[in-house]
Amino acid sequence: MKSLFVLLLIGAAPPALAQHAGHAMPAPAPTPAPTPAPTAEQSAQPSTMDHSQMDHSQMETDAQQTPIADHSQMNHSPAQAETVDHSQMDHGAMAMPIPAGTPPPSAGSGPPRAADAIWGADAMRPSREQLREEQGGQTFFWFMAYRAEYRLREGKDGYLWDLQGYYGGDINKFWFKSEGEGSFGEEIEGAEVQALYSRAIGPWFDLQAGVRQDFAPRDRTYGVLGIQGLAPYQFELDAAAFLSDKGDLTARIEGEVDQRITQRLILQPRAEFNLSAQNVPELGIGSGLDTVELGLRLRYEFAREFAPYIGVEKEWKLGRSADYARANGEDPSVTNYVVGIRFWF
Repeated sequence: MKSLFVLLLIGAAPPALAQHAGHAMPAPAPTPAPTPAPTAEQSAQPSTMDHSQMDHSQMETDAQQTPIADHSQMNHSPAQAETVDHSQMDHGAMAMPIPAGTPPPSAGSGPPRAADAIWGADAMRPSREQLREEQGGQTFFWFMAYRAEYRLREGKDGYLWDLQGYYGGDINKFWFKSEGEGSFGEEIEGAEVQALYSRAIGPWFDLQAGVRQDFAPRDRTYGVLGIQGLAPYQFELDAAAFLSDKGDLTARIEGEVDQRITQRLILQPRAEFNLSAQNVPELGIGSGLDTVELGLRLRYEFAREFAPYIGVEKEWKLGRSADYARANGEDPSVTNYVVGIRFWF
């Protein structure tokens, strides 16, 4: 009995001493036996696991004894990574090659229009004419009231209209214009109508020539030669010279630009200069710079075709024109506060 006890004590001593020293590495866990592949019947049935029968204490012990990998000893050098030699790749197979040199003569050996080869040139001619008519040969009618306004000023309030429009195509148009103004309760101060032939002389300007007829303050007919279009920085420009049937030569230059505050709210500065080559006393016109008008209008476009506005405009008669105005009891300088509508169709 004593011998059996001694043998058991000797067998248990080495593990106890090793655990006390704490320097011995734990023995490697035995390699688990490979799990047999499930049969067809087992695969068809859902796998269930009874967690209540698992020994969780053993799992915790195994987790504590599992050695942790030392990443500091790992070789992270990119030299160990597999590299791809892109210089050996055939990139020519990824894109169609572009032939060098000029196209071969056979490239232009076909008909100038491919449809002619199928239907014939005579059959395709009406279609091409229709296409040309629909893509640049159309005629349009356009009308705009640039200014249709009520003018509040010292003394009697007034009114003003400034209308333009045309009928025609991209190159040739019939252009018509009308301007006039006056004071309520008095005779109209000025009214005119212009009928012009307009031809495009570039992508931005038209050359215009025609006739102008004045109805107030006196009936008078003028020949007109002018230019109208869009100048750099989006300035709309309208300049014309007028030669009357009495031999009077005058000129008018108008310019305006739209400054968009928002997509619908627009501030428009405007300037107009009238000049004369000689004195015309019956019309109150002096030679040189006759009148200057500077205005500022703020409009709101409820739609592009309809926009009410408010603004202010200052008019000056200069030189001999101012003398004529004073002689008739008029003020050569007038300030107008305006309310109007700008529309087009």
